Amino acid sequence: MTQLQFNLNLDLLKESVMDSDIDSVIKASIVLVLNEFMEKERDDHLKARAYERTPSRHDYRNGYYDRELLLSIGKIVLRVPRTRNGDFSTTVFEQYARCDQAFVLSMLEMVVNGVSTRKVTNIVEQLCGHKVSKSFVSTLTEKLDPIVNQWANRPLNTMYYPYIFADAMYIKVREHNRVVSKAVYIATAVDETNRREILGLRVDHVESFEAWQRFFHHLQSRGLQAPKLIISDAHKGLKSAIEKEFVGSAWQRCTVHFKKNIITHMPKKDMDEVKIALKRIFEVAKVKDARKYKDEFINTFGDNPKLEKAIEILEEGFEDAIQYLNEKPMFHKHIRSTNSLERINSEVRRREKVIRIFPNTQSAFRLIGAVLMDYAEEVNKRIIPEKEEKKQKK
Repeated sequence: MTQLQFNLNLDLLKESVMDSDIDSVIKASIVLVLNEFMEKERDDHLKARAYERTPSRHDYRNGYYDRELLLSIGKIVLRVPRTRNGDFSTTVFEQYARCDQAFVLSMLEMVVNGVSTRKVTNIVEQLCGHKVSKSFVSTLTEKLDPIVNQWANRPLNTMYYPYIFADAMYIKVREHNRVVSKAVYIATAVDETNRREILGLRVDHVESFEAWQRFFHHLQSRGLQAPKLIISDAHKGLKSAIEKEFVGSAWQRCTVHFKKNIITHMPKKDMDEVKIALKRIFEVAKVKDARKYKDEFINTFGDNPKLEKAIEILEEGFEDAIQYLNEKPMFHKHIRSTNSLERINSEVRRREKVIRIFPNTQSAFRLIGAVLMDYAEEVNKRIIPEKEEKKQKK
């Protein structure tokens, strides 16, 4: 594995932590991490794990008591371990002023950012003066599984999503002593209040009709209803799965992918005028105008034999690429392409490339799910500001 240089700026880290707005999911993660850390402290104090018989045992467990801890993000309640003799005392509370939130949040951030467990142990020791094992860090990351799983399986029947975006990206995973490529399927949406939301993800084998169908079945099992419009690229398996599983929903071919596909089949030189004319087709507000500019494009450049293939692609995919024009103009720039989803994919890729190869599928699901949860707060905002929407309605 590539060795990474991780230079910790504690002041900067603490400042970013104190200024952050952390949602309840991260707060729950903090509780899990601190509880597990105190459990490890008691094991070390007793010199024995739970139910372990050893001659070096110092004392015995005696349950837990609840204790509150006030953070800038709000109050949390921790389960503090006890011993029979009462001589065990956790260092979490007395050292929290020095370790601050940086201890827990840096660990969670490092997990999400794909930093190796070896690096995490070194940084924790630098932060708090405590040395923890790699297995301990691995155990902590695994405790994120129920949080990620709960988010990834939350109900989708509480809101109708008229516009859904779907895309897939590839990652490397170790499987049966081999490194294989796996596809990560991600779906986002715009709800009735014009807010973006990440619907879910799935890690599966190569992108195919069957795999996309399984992903859509998963979303439907959580209550997802057929949308008005599904925006994606023109992958055959994805398109077939959309037609099969969302009967009555229109399919919008991503205009960015579509234009790139057309331009790929154009000559490299002297195409500026052609590209401008092509771009104009998709910068209108009405279907009739798009068809008008498309016809003008063909009439103007149709006699050029070098553009024969490009024009063929344009005519074949044109109607699927202008479905967004049947919706309200205020939504056009947001639903004509998968750019919003591509940005999320880029964020996932930025974190994922640190690891390069995931040890297993579950670790990939855990990391990508954590990244999406972290990104969800930024995604979950109105795509049309309320004032602008009222103005456009007038």
